[in-house]
Amino acid sequence: MATESKDREWRPLAEAEGLYRRWLAHLDDEFGHQQSPDRRAEIVRDELHEIYLGQPRGGRTSTSLISETAMFVLADSFDPRNASMEADYASDVDMERYAPRRPLIWFWKLFDRSPLGVNLWLGFRFRCMLGRHIFKQLGNGVKIYPDVKFEYGYGLTIEDNCTIGRGAVLEDGGGELVLPQGTNVAAGATYSRGGKPA
Repeated sequence: MATESKDREWRPLAEAEGLYRRWLAHLDDEFGHQQSPDRRAEIVRDELHEIYLGQPRGGRTSTSLISETAMFVLADSFDPRNASMEADYASDVDMERYAPRRPLIWFWKLFDRSPLGVNLWLGFRFRCMLGRHIFKQLGNGVKIYPDVKFEYGYGLTIEDNCTIGRGAVLEDGGGELVLPQGTNVAAGATYSRGGKPA
């Protein structure tokens, strides 16, 4: 479960680090002030448009050309209001608690599938920034690798100095799930209540 490791320190160039930190601080501030699911969805939509297409989201042009239809389908899929996830079909989801988190969970998923998601330094910080708005509680010194899966987020507590490996599954559906301090969830492993593999 808990393991002690000394990771080698790695940092991007100073200019890139400053840019990354400003972007994360901006998003953190936006999500902190905007609790409305619709407003959060708009922020996510616009950010994903820039991440994937490299330009600000603009007005829609004619979709009469069949060759452009796929591009518009992609652009519309950036908006969390146009996409469904597992929790949307669950009967036990608490919609009042889930709704403001839903756009952020979509952002998490698409970030991990973008070119930015493979940048571990940025990804660790991005996921922790979002996690503080999604999870019940997120401690300090947490490292979350790409493609970690969870359903609702609102019942999930991750205490200090936890590491969650690539592709791990956190079974938070239907109740509270706590990862105690120093927990190390291996890549691809499933963590369920009581800290036992599912």
